Amino acid sequence: MKHRIIPYNPRLKERAHRLRQNMTKGEIILWQKLKRKQMMGYDFDRQRPIDQFIVDFYCKALRLAIEIDGSSHDSPVAQARDHQRQVKLEALGVRFLRFRDTHVKQNTDDVCQAIRQWITQHQQDE
Repeated sequence: MKHRIIPYNPRLKERAHRLRQNMTKGEIILWQKLKRKQMMGYDFDRQRPIDQFIVDFYCKALRLAIEIDGSSHDSPVAQARDHQRQVKLEALGVRFLRFRDTHVKQNTDDVCQAIRQWITQHQQDE
């Protein structure tokens, strides 16, 4: 997949900064596994503005967004909003992995293995 510049709303930078300062426990746990190119040598950003949205984690080289969904994502309204957001970002070429916050906290190794497996299957697309 050819690298494209994906625009973002500069007004989201301050909000992204605040989100980085107030990460959920699941986000903190996963960030410890993603930062400093620990995930198969790929560079991930946390709370990254993309278009009009902020994704939890993003790898530019893979065009991969990783979202950690807590209980605030359980309502039908929130699920519909997440779906619409994901569809818009996928139209820009962003690909997604989603995990439940509880799953990250209780099964971190399984989550990391799922990410490694996704990377192995998709890195040849790059």
